[in-house]
Amino acid sequence: MVLQSALIQAMVSAIRKSCKGVARDFGEVSELQVSRKGPGDFVTAADKRVEAALFEELLRLRPGYGFLGEEQGAHEGTDKTHRWIVDPIDGTTNFMHGIPVFACTVALEREGEIVAGVTFNPVTNDLYWAEKGKGAYHNDKRLRVSARRNLDECLIATGAPFIGKTGHAQFLKDLHQIMQRTVGIRRLGACSLDLAMVAAGRVDGYWERGLKPWDMAAGILLITEAGGKVTSIDSDQSPMVTGEMIACNLDLYPEFLDKLHLAK
Repeated sequence: MVLQSALIQAMVSAIRKSCKGVARDFGEVSELQVSRKGPGDFVTAADKRVEAALFEELLRLRPGYGFLGEEQGAHEGTDKTHRWIVDPIDGTTNFMHGIPVFACTVALEREGEIVAGVTFNPVTNDLYWAEKGKGAYHNDKRLRVSARRNLDECLIATGAPFIGKTGHAQFLKDLHQIMQRTVGIRRLGACSLDLAMVAAGRVDGYWERGLKPWDMAAGILLITEAGGKVTSIDSDQSPMVTGEMIACNLDLYPEFLDKLHLAK
């Protein structure tokens, strides 16, 4: 049994408590699929409800900390050195279509650095968590990134821009460079779980552009604590700043990055 720190225990407790109704909501989505309007408004309400619960729980846990959420935006706290970064339901399109590939994710940022992260799928009960310097875990199992060294042996995950988002042409260029050199590409539809899969060694790498901090904060720590590397694609700045990222093991990184640079 892995002993979690008091901080991780509190974060996990906050997520589980805030997500109590999500599995029930997910079960109702299939009933809404048959309506002409669809489940969009229902899912948006669930998203906001989870974030509001997390906001309350996390600020109760650390009253002075700041908060950045997908729905509520930024709230500045009295403690300027700490900030919670939250995505209540990452993978809302999957949720909306009755696909159980989505997660609630919470990260703690201290002086601009992610020091703790938790990603939880309330339907499958998969819990991924990491704390800086203490490793990354799936439930009680220690995580390690894959050891493959050549791109032509690798399964790579990504995210694709959808209607209303920019970057479609660049994504197709990236895809052309990567898909012809790998055994497969996966698009799961939830960045937080894609990054957890990299940390677990189930997929060998990940890239995406146009991300938000709440998409990737916890996942960045999961991968680095599992022995992997995460950077921006075209910049020396943090992915949290640029919104673009490449993630994989240290050996694969140079070849993977080189192929993405060929797509520019």
